[in-house]
Amino acid sequence: MGTLQYDAGANYSGNSGTVTLFNTATTVTATITDGEGDTTFETTDTLSTFVPPSFTYPSSYAGNVEVALTAGGTMTLPVIVFSTVSFSLIPIPQGMSLSDFSFPASIDLTALDSSAFPVCFLVGSQIATSKAEIAVENLTVGDELQTAEGRFVSVKWIGRQTVSTRFGPAERLMPVRFAAGSLGDDLPHTDLIVTADHGMLVDGVICHAGALVNGTTITRVPLAEMGESYTVYHVETEEHEIILANGAPAETFIDNVSRRVFDNYAEFEALYGDVPEMEELPYPRAMSARQVPVLIRNRLKAVEAA
Repeated sequence: MGTLQYDAGANYSGNSGTVTLFNTATTVTATITDGEGDTTFETTDTLSTFVPPSFTYPSSYAGNVEVALTAGGTMTLPVIVFSTVSFSLIPIPQGMSLSDFSFPASIDLTALDSSAFPVCFLVGSQIATSKAEIAVENLTVGDELQTAEGRFVSVKWIGRQTVSTRFGPAERLMPVRFAAGSLGDDLPHTDLIVTADHGMLVDGVICHAGALVNGTTITRVPLAEMGESYTVYHVETEEHEIILANGAPAETFIDNVSRRVFDNYAEFEALYGDVPEMEELPYPRAMSARQVPVLIRNRLKAVEAA
């Protein structure tokens, strides 16, 4: 168990894996750089941190923690661990104060959420069911969903989370838009927007949406389009499945992300209580661009060029 240092006002900005943190409490800036430069921060990353005037703190991205807001709801915040100076840091968005949060006295650093955001669909995503396509926000428990294999499975639960765009890094918050036909074979049949960590099944590999961004047919959605917050939905079935979203194969919820990050977690707890961990489908997974197989990259480039 490690007690964390809470920061009274911090702002993240930057790109290409480099994030600048500004601490209004002490007027100190720290540039936290991801050596991979892949525009994402994974929990295995070692970060380099420069704090003026002239010294360096080695640090690492430890994961995320869900913190209750005093006005209701929650916000997911990152945890940065500084190894040589024996403290950890939870930055909070600029313009907010500690009184906006109900922080616990301490947080277990070994039990942090290892994912930036849950894998979710945005409002309007059309999910194939046994009757017709239904917008994800209108699905209910018990609806029969069509899998990519042509089977039908029941909705176990629909999770919901409000994402605030006031906090960065921006690329972590930007959803990804797949233009119609961007995955080939006229899929998706209409533009599809999902969170960057949502897995799409492409040629036998579950590829995170953010790993497929090409800047033309698969793009990040600017936060200016999303407003101050937006809502994402996850579709949970009894087992991890590949379903159809706007016609394209996409994964259902897999519990490598805690259900507690969802606004309506109490609903799940009331329905099911504690449940065993789910078994992930036996597909390889590409979480970053460098992990996407060359054959897939080349095929999608050909689709893009066409």
